[in-house]
Amino acid sequence: MSNMKVDTTEFDAIVVGTGISGGWAAKELCEKGLKTLVLERGRMVKHREDYPTANLDPWDLPNGGRPSAETQRRKFKQNRTGYTTHEARQHFFVDDLKHPYNEERRFDWMRGYHVGGRSLMWGRQSYRLSDMDFEANKNEGIAVDWPVRYKDIEPWYDYVEDYIGVSGENLGLEHFPDQKLLKPMNLNCVEEHLKEEIASNYDDGRVLTIGRTAHITEGTKPGDGRSTCQYRNRCMRGCPYGAYFSSNSSTLPAAEATGNMTLRPNSIAYEVIYDDTTKQATGVKIIDAETKEKIEYKAKIIFLCASAIASTAILLQSKSERFPNGLGNDSGELGHNLMDHHFHVGAVGDAEGFDDKYTKGRRANGIYIPRFRNTGGKTNTDKFLRGYGYQGGASRGDFSEQIAELKYGPELKNEILKPGKWQMNLLAFGEALPDHKNRLYLDYDKLDEWGLPTVTFDAAFGENEIAMREDMKNQAVEMLEKAGFKNVIGYDNRERFAMGLGIHEMGTARMGHNPDTSVLNKWNQVHACTNVYVTDGSFMTSAACHNPSLGYMAFTARAVDHAVNEFNKNNA
Repeated sequence: MSNMKVDTTEFDAIVVGTGISGGWAAKELCEKGLKTLVLERGRMVKHREDYPTANLDPWDLPNGGRPSAETQRRKFKQNRTGYTTHEARQHFFVDDLKHPYNEERRFDWMRGYHVGGRSLMWGRQSYRLSDMDFEANKNEGIAVDWPVRYKDIEPWYDYVEDYIGVSGENLGLEHFPDQKLLKPMNLNCVEEHLKEEIASNYDDGRVLTIGRTAHITEGTKPGDGRSTCQYRNRCMRGCPYGAYFSSNSSTLPAAEATGNMTLRPNSIAYEVIYDDTTKQATGVKIIDAETKEKIEYKAKIIFLCASAIASTAILLQSKSERFPNGLGNDSGELGHNLMDHHFHVGAVGDAEGFDDKYTKGRRANGIYIPRFRNTGGKTNTDKFLRGYGYQGGASRGDFSEQIAELKYGPELKNEILKPGKWQMNLLAFGEALPDHKNRLYLDYDKLDEWGLPTVTFDAAFGENEIAMREDMKNQAVEMLEKAGFKNVIGYDNRERFAMGLGIHEMGTARMGHNPDTSVLNKWNQVHACTNVYVTDGSFMTSAACHNPSLGYMAFTARAVDHAVNEFNKNNA
């Protein structure tokens, strides 16, 4: 993928962002024949060439990969996850000193500024929303109703899954829709045991399955030499095999192959230009990140795909006589209803009777237990709304466990080569309700080095999420104990009960039926400026309880199809 020279300022379409949704917007627009400028605020990252740690072993990394003092100093907020600043992957996360943000209430904003964005570092779990998710707000009188239903998005889920490759197992659950899946990865012996025990101990629809993950497990998929997963589990370093889906290995090469894409890294988009006469956007203003030169690019279609936070910040900065509070902000909802998933709650237990069993390879995936709360009948509870699912898995303990009494000699060598005990971890991910009070806004008194306002977060999980967590922990403990696990311990790490750690920011420019209460319509268009589309996490009207990125891709492909149809009508 080349960094093309930009020798014109006029295009058919502009895409802001190169991550999960930006890559898809670029591919679809270019393949439909539109000359498309793709803007990325960060540096160029070329597939394979720019994955410097992809083939390094632990002993190749300083301090075994633990973050250096300098990394922790400069990336003190990125370090909150406990894993993003590992030296094998910290180069894909931003410098918090260079890219500051503000917090009224704690928010852990994990970002990657480079071509491909977080598609290089995402968790790859890929699930569909169901009608239970799309109808929940309306049925419960929460926030606003989604303007779409599952039947509207189902063909686009199919379309996206065919292209990216998702492995897993279909279960025939209405609230957990079946998908177009490649062969599943295998459960290990302890996970199979827990699966069987859950099936025999519960009759409320609980089932344990392998995670549905965007990894090729058979054949190949379109892109830059994409092939099957090698079970290295080094995914967040960048995959040289293209085995998991990323913009760099898949959608951006497809866009470039058309000859219609112009990719411009180091381009900080900060404003969508609005024409009061035509009532349409005419282009985008950028700042060159290296030279600080300001440039305007013109286009008839704008796709904002910069992330729920960044796209909303751009809209808030896009002020005009018509939109004094930000482009499309007639409802006053722009920047509000910020959501994430809450987790760091569940249970762990020891498995006995499997000491003669081992695993081979490093499976880049875990188990999944779909939502089984508030799905109807006996599953319903009056303690909280919505539900949660479990991720996690079983593994043998650290092979380097050291015995204090055997610190020297052959006994030590023998002990550190023995695999540890089997443990099973169930980690819950819960849905958060949309809440107008959870918001981001811009601080014009605290500017970044490019003279742009910084983002301030004022958001936290609420009482419904707190009530849900007790059940998330208790049910994990109960399932492990019923399955015969020993030393079962439930946990709820309240120190990590903050928005952002799920890295699933959503909802800041929500979809809806009514422009008085929402920012976008059912096609992801800004209600009052219909040639601007927003297809990253901003558009989410509710959060569901599982990873949302597959939905971003499906909605993006659908929105591009609509945009190009409108473009062709206007140019007929």
